[in-house]
Amino acid sequence: MNTKLHAVTDRQGRPVRLFVTAGQVSDYTGALAIQSRFPQADWLIADRGYDADWFRNSLSESKIQACIPPRKSRTVPIKYDKRRYRRRHRIEIMFGRIKDWRRVATRYDRCPKAFLSAIALAATVIYWL
Repeated sequence: MNTKLHAVTDRQGRPVRLFVTAGQVSDYTGALAIQSRFPQADWLIADRGYDADWFRNSLSESKIQACIPPRKSRTVPIKYDKRRYRRRHRIEIMFGRIKDWRRVATRYDRCPKAFLSAIALAATVIYWL
């Protein structure tokens, strides 16, 4: 079984929102599901998988500035703040710390709901307790 974990974090890299999709599903699906529940923020830093015009327009309507590098297939590249994008390492560190939990890293749970619950439990213990 293959899944993708989509996460929204705060400035310190602590997870605020978590969402799981099937592994073969595009990142756009995760963005669509999670966009309505974004916390109040000035910037959104995301990877290339979230580069879509509709997603950027949705963020600008919410008064959130996007820091997303353009896909390689874009004919006209979109500029982004490379200096700010370097802060994305906090999100990668968050994923690494959650995967330190063996249950999450080896995917013991077959059911996506149970897997998301294990991830939420790990994130709560690591970051919020």
